[in-house]
Amino acid sequence: MKSITLHGIDTDLDQKISIKSREYGLSQNKTVKLILQNTLQSDPRSNKRDNFSDLFGKWTTKEKSDFEARIKDFEIVDVMDWEK
Repeated sequence: MKSITLHGIDTDLDQKISIKSREYGLSQNKTVKLILQNTLQSDPRSNKRDNFSDLFGKWTTKEKSDFEARIKDFEIVDVMDWEK
């Protein structure tokens, strides 16, 4: 397996890596590898979906039909609203 050495890591980044490694309970090396894997090997679209997963795809059939019944009035076009 290939090894990479990183030079010139500033104090702020070093502290952030240390904090993350304590949070994860991993060595700094394993933490950096995990961060790189999550960043470089993930599908960016799935990350966006995961961020909002609690907001979509959760309605039951009854909730959907109730919602559609409530907005039914908004689908009616009154021609008088569009005449001068």
